[in-house]
Parts: sequence; structure tokens; C-alpha cells
Amino acid sequence: MENKNYLPKFDQSKGMEFGVYSLGEHMRNPHNGKLLTAQERIKEIKEMAVLADDVGLDVFMLGESHQDGFVAQAHSVILSNIAAATQNIKISSGATIVSTSDPVRIFEDFSTIDLLSNGRVEVVGGRASRVGLFKLLGYDLEDYEELFEEKFDLLLKINQNEFVNWSGKYRAPLENAHIIPRPTSGSLPIWRAVGGGLSSAVAAGRAGVPMNLAMLGGPTSIYKRTIDGYRQAARGAGFDEMSLPIATSGFFYIAKDKQTAMREYYPHINEGMKQANGQGFPKQAFAHATDPSSIINIGEPNEIIERLIAHHEIFGQQRYMGQLDFGGVPVDKIKENIITLGEVIMPAVKKYTKK
Repeated sequence: MENKNYLPKFDQSKGMEFGVYSLGEHMRNPHNGKLLTAQERIKEIKEMAVLADDVGLDVFMLGESHQDGFVAQAHSVILSNIAAATQNIKISSGATIVSTSDPVRIFEDFSTIDLLSNGRVEVVGGRASRVGLFKLLGYDLEDYEELFEEKFDLLLKINQNEFVNWSGKYRAPLENAHIIPRPTSGSLPIWRAVGGGLSSAVAAGRAGVPMNLAMLGGPTSIYKRTIDGYRQAARGAGFDEMSLPIATSGFFYIAKDKQTAMREYYPHINEGMKQANGQGFPKQAFAHATDPSSIINIGEPNEIIERLIAHHEIFGQQRYMGQLDFGGVPVDKIKENIITLGEVIMPAVKKYTKK
């Protein structure tokens, strides 16, 4: 089957793409209790993206959240500012909460950023793991699944067609609606965010859209099943499953050795998860990061290089996104991580994964 969705372009001769992503969290540093102002934190996110561009990373991604502990409620506005401050790096949402947004406005906003950035924009559409925004924005949480599926399908249709006729349950009909502006290539790369659940991965495969898979913890075998399910669903729907890109993402932190990395990073992850989701990250589950089968990339550079290569051999993904700023990680540590990722880890892994 021909895939009508615009797929991200990957130069496999350069190896797996690398990037960093932020959820736009705004939390205290658990080591010293320091809390930045919202303005300082937004500027810090911009500095992360600019540095990622400077060291040659492929992608910078920023998520959307509407609750205490976050500053990226208007993530498209921040990404627009980042577009103006960078030159080469791809700029992506991660994720845009499609369920509680108007697909027309999503497309208008990100097409505009795409034009401003000379074609560097991607969209990752998600359902929301933090669900307080449903009440805030006037939606019924009981409609969680249906809202997303209907609106994501509409977003894909808008992406494929400049003039749209459509009707559904959760939005007014569109009658020969002219959806503009169009991005530089006519359509945007649109991914589906998957939080590890097999059903969402299968839905992404059946639709023939790229999958952005969040992997917060546990062994690689769990996520291998999800990726296999995605590819099997794509093949069953008539798509060439190996032509559909997969991005994997998860916690990432570099230090001089694994013990130091674990000691420094765990308080950030634990307190961040408490504030974002109501419960911390179990210490035993985090300790599993020392196991060779763990999906979490924490430790010294050579160890992380070996683990990323091993993950690529298992998953065959086209992109890896590291989350390294969650839970009040200080900006100096964030920048050290980005520099090491760009100058040490990325070149080594790209060399091994290029075709």
C-alpha cells in the first residue's frame, strides 16, 4: 500500500539519528531545593536546543503539559523561538496533545514554524499521560481514546489534503475547508506517540505512521514486543513495515562512572515522577538500570555507547531521543550531557549503525 503520510527522511548512510527531548518540566532540584523562575526555565530549554544544534545533534523535541511543575503549556510558541535561534537541527513536538487540541490549529501552528525554520519541523501526536488538561480545557476524560483517534485521523487527513471535507463527533464539520499555510514540503512528518502499550503501537502500524516509543524502564524484551507488534500491524495493513521509521526515547544521563550517575540522577527522576504522576520511581526499578538488559541509558560514555548499539541491534530503530533534564537537573549537568552525547557518543554509535 502506498503510504500517503509524509514520512521523515533518514540518511541511513549516516547512521541512527540522535536527539534530546524535554517535557518542559519546572521542578526543584532535589539536591539543593533550588527552583528556577518560569522565565529562567524557558530560557534554559532554549539554551538546550541551541547547544544541541551547535554540537550537531539531529533533533530537539519539546512536549506539551498543562499542570503544575511544567512551563511548556504553549510548546509551539517555545519551538518557534527555538526555530529562530537554530540553523540545522530538526524541531519536533514531543508530544502535542491532539486529544485536547484542534487539529486545524495544530497544523496551522506547526506549518508556520516549518516555514520559519526552512522545513525543519515534525509533529508527534499524543494522548496525554498527565490527564489534568482534560478538565482544564473542557474535555471529558471518559472520551480519552475516542477523542484522540478521531482528532489524530483528522490531523493526518489535513496533512494529506489542502482542501478538506470531514465530519466527526468531537468537532464541527469541515466543508471544502482550505487549510493553510502549507509547510515547505506540502505536508509535515507526523508521528504517533506510544507509551509502551501494544494497542497504541498496533494502531500506529495499521495507519502507516511513524512511531515514537517512550521507554521509561524495564528490560528491552518488553519494548521489542511492542515494536514487533507495530511492524506486524503495518505489514498486515499492506505497508512496507521496514520503511516506517521508529524513534525510541528514554532516560539518559552521563557521569564519570555508573555509580555516580545513579546517585546523581535518581533523586531527579524520583521527585519528578512524584510531582508529574503522583508517585515516585521505585528505587528497585531504577536499580535495574545496572542490568545489561535495561532500557535506561545511564552511566559513563563507553558503557552507554555499547548499550545504544545493543539496543539498535534489537530494535533496528532510526532515531534515539534522550531525556536528560527531568526533575530539576541543573543546567550545567544538562549541557555537559549534551556535549558528551554530541561529541563522543553519537559519532561512535553512528559509525556502527550506518548502512
